[in-house]
This record gives sequence, structure tokens and C-alpha cells, in this order.
Amino acid sequence: MPETSRRFRLLFFLFLFLLLVGSGHARAEEKVWRVLYVEGGPFSNYQQTLAHTARGLEKLGLIDNGQVAIPDGTESTVAMWQWLADNARGRVKFLRDGHYSADWDAVARKNIREAVIERVRERKDVDMIIAMGTWSGLDMCSEDLGIPVFSMSVTDAVNAGIVLSAEDSGKDNVHAQLEPGRFRRQISMFHEIFHFKKLGVPFEDTPEGRNTAAMDEIEKTAAELGIELVLRSAPLDLPDAEEAFRNLKTCVEELSKEADALYLTYTSTPMDKIPELMVPVIEAGIPSFAQASFADIGQFEAEAMAAVIHGKKARQVSQIFEPELGLAINLKTAMRIGWNPPLEILAAVDEIYQQIPAVNYD
Repeated sequence: MPETSRRFRLLFFLFLFLLLVGSGHARAEEKVWRVLYVEGGPFSNYQQTLAHTARGLEKLGLIDNGQVAIPDGTESTVAMWQWLADNARGRVKFLRDGHYSADWDAVARKNIREAVIERVRERKDVDMIIAMGTWSGLDMCSEDLGIPVFSMSVTDAVNAGIVLSAEDSGKDNVHAQLEPGRFRRQISMFHEIFHFKKLGVPFEDTPEGRNTAAMDEIEKTAAELGIELVLRSAPLDLPDAEEAFRNLKTCVEELSKEADALYLTYTSTPMDKIPELMVPVIEAGIPSFAQASFADIGQFEAEAMAAVIHGKKARQVSQIFEPELGLAINLKTAMRIGWNPPLEILAAVDEIYQQIPAVNYD
């Protein structure tokens, strides 16, 4: 064979090889990740986390529309998920038939766990799972499903048994958001402003309830700061949302009579019921602290998902969430309890609210 022909053939096969490698790389880069969602039941925090994660994915360019609205009058994420399935396009595909909620029913939880595991292993039409809350985090992370699982909206995924530690999830396909020392920083700041001696905390005295309320960290912080905890326990994680709210309201009413301040961790109370819940607190003239913003949390979750989409294992992505500790003040509430915020406090706050939502306090 002439030398020129041999060189031509070698160059041709080299070009063909590079073309195939390049096209394979392009196909890998263009993979669309089919996402499934699992939750223990409806919860306003899950709505907020899902909405802001979608906004974060849009900001990162992974979907073209993440502006899903949070519906009024319900804590369900069903309509939100369907909207994302129909409207969000890009590297992330929200599976229209991929929303699973146990509605806080133990039997339904078991059935969903089995159905999702079978779907992932047999149908193989899922590339990623959002496991919202403690129930789904435990259920989806306990099995090696071979696809990334993101445990979201869990107060402490380590104490819950979802991940091994804050630094290491313990499984290549598992990632959870953790904020070590979050509640200690919040209580310390709250105490520095108001110097209360008795702090009221409503919670559910079960292993999962204590974990959700971060009671271990609250108790340790109170001991360090010399604060007396006034605790009231009641069933709060119930299928009947109205009953759960009545239980929490009773706790808050009792604590308002005995404590100098009130600390609300994550609760299943709909946002539109918060004003009603806080009536006895305002009437007692005591300060209260509650969780507020989810924007940073959603962005963190979106960035974790993006890191996996771009080639990292879930286990390799940092789980430690370190936002700036923001402070919001409701001036109307401050006036009603007789507190005039000092200028240095007003200068430090991130948000100031001027009104209390519609509840008749007169």
C-alpha cells in the first residue's frame, strides 16, 4: 500500500475516532435527569423548599422556568409538582407521574417506599430522587438505589439516621443539607436581644418530634446560656391538620402564660394560620422567634443537584449549609408587645414588616 494511502487511512480513522468520542461526550453532557419526588405528607416547609429549589435550578440554567407559585389554602405540593412537570424544561425533568405523598399515613408510607424502590430498579425511568422530610429521607436513603437521592427539609439528618455525619453521608448516592449549630446561633441571638430567663418551646415528645424540633441542641444551648426551658408537648405530626393545629395552639397558649419568650422551630402549621397561633403570644406581651426564609436553602439544594448533574457523586458534594443569619422584625407586633427596637437592632435587620396579617386582636 502506498505510503500516502496508509497515512490517509490512519488520519481518517483518527478523525472518525475523535468524532465518535466527541459525540459521546456531547450526549453525556446533554443528558436529561428525570426526577421523582417523595414526601411523608403535605407541609408548608416542603412547598417553600421545592419552590426555591426550582428557582435555584432556573438561576443555574438547568431549567428555563422555575417560577412555580405556592398555592393558597393548602400545604400540598401536588399542583406545584404538576406545574413544574408541564412548564420547566431543561436538564432536569420533573416526572409528571413522579409525585408520591403518604399524607402522613404509615401504611401509605410503606407502600410508597416499596413502589418507588421497584420503579427505580425495574422500570429504570428515574435518574434522581428528591426526598422531602424525615420519613422520605429515611425510606429513600436506606436502600442503595444506584441513583442520587437528595434528602431535603430535615432538621438534623444525622440524628435522624439519614446520613452518617455532616461531613460524609456514608453512601455515594446520598446527599443531605445540614446546618450545624443553626439553632444554637438563633437562640443565642434571640437571647442577646431580649435577655429572657424562661424560653417556651412547643414540640412533639417522640423521637421524630424531638429531632424535628432539634430538642437536643435547644436543651444544650439553654443550659450553656442559663435559660430555663418551659416545654409543652402534644401530637403535632397528624394526618388531621386541624387537630395538629389545635394541639399546637394549646401549647402556645399555655407557654404564653409561663414563659418570657417563645421559640417556634419547624411546625406543620400553614403560614396563613400563624397570625391566629400568635394571638396569645402578643396578648401576653412576650417576644417570639420563628423560622422564616427558604431562598438560601433552595439555592443550596439546587447547587448540590447541579454538582451531581455535572459529574460529582452525591457523597462528594458538601452537605454543610452555612448561610448568613438573617433577622426580620415585625414592627406592628413589636408595638403590640411594648418593645421599641433599639437603633442598632434596626440597623442590623434584613427585613422589616409593618403589618400583622388579618386577625382581629381587638
